[in-house]
Amino acid sequence: MNMPHEKIMVTGINGFVGKHLVRELAGRGVEVVGAGREATVHPEIAELLSDYFVCELTDEVSVKKLPLGDIDAVISLAGLANVGASFDQPDLYKKVNVAVLAVLGVEILAQGLSTRVLAISTGAVYDADQPTPLTEVSKVITSGSPYALSKIAMEQTAVEMRSRGLNCAVVRPFNHVGPGQEGGFLVPDLYAKIQTARKTDGVVLVGDLTTKRDYTDVRDVVRAYADLALAEQLDEPIYNVCSGRSVAGETILELMLKSAKATGEVTVQSDQSLMRPSDPKDLFGSNELLRKATGWQPNIPLDQTIQDFVDSKK
Repeated sequence: MNMPHEKIMVTGINGFVGKHLVRELAGRGVEVVGAGREATVHPEIAELLSDYFVCELTDEVSVKKLPLGDIDAVISLAGLANVGASFDQPDLYKKVNVAVLAVLGVEILAQGLSTRVLAISTGAVYDADQPTPLTEVSKVITSGSPYALSKIAMEQTAVEMRSRGLNCAVVRPFNHVGPGQEGGFLVPDLYAKIQTARKTDGVVLVGDLTTKRDYTDVRDVVRAYADLALAEQLDEPIYNVCSGRSVAGETILELMLKSAKATGEVTVQSDQSLMRPSDPKDLFGSNELLRKATGWQPNIPLDQTIQDFVDSKK
């Protein structure tokens, strides 16, 4: 693969995905610079960066200070991502998640730069009530979580920026899991419940784990981001990042119990209060466009992902 972009900026660099992305890019010999609101970069990745800029990415004055003329590509991870919290702050989510792309895009256009921008969206924008696999032209939601709706608004900004000449592609990752993931998602939440059960009554309460979703190891996800950022040419406006298959939550739980050596040590019980009858039974996406553009395919099997997650908690 050609590597026309040798200096890449990652925004939102201190998060779960950002840290994995830095490792992936640095491992390819790419010079990585970071931008984020935090006063310092996370110590796990500090030595892998050539520079770090404290920047309020929704503020025009702050973004103007970034050395964008030296950057070949920007991978925009910055934004608000807690789905549950978005219901309490819908306006804030829309404002921030649109602005982190809009302000950056306007500045790149103002400077007349050809910098490639990857706007990281989410597979949660897709309407669940349609045939699978979900492709980049599948229907998106018109109502739902403020988080997903804010990402749709961000994508609309990307379309408008593209029409003005910004070299921008939208990336829609589906569920991703792996070492370092914090609570609020299935894998870390199940792990926390298992550990609590071990110390208390031995009971793990769960919702409907028969629902199936498309899971990809975060290290495979960031490899896709790197492939897209470094590709000689991107012909499509949107790319899914997904495994192309679905896995039931109960399979995730079985792998978790095995990896945590808790099989037979705890009892799993269904809790009606955790059930969400409106949840779609089976969702998975197509990664065909990504595969055609870069040759990418997921490499890390789910059992290894779960084992590596458990090991990272020790």
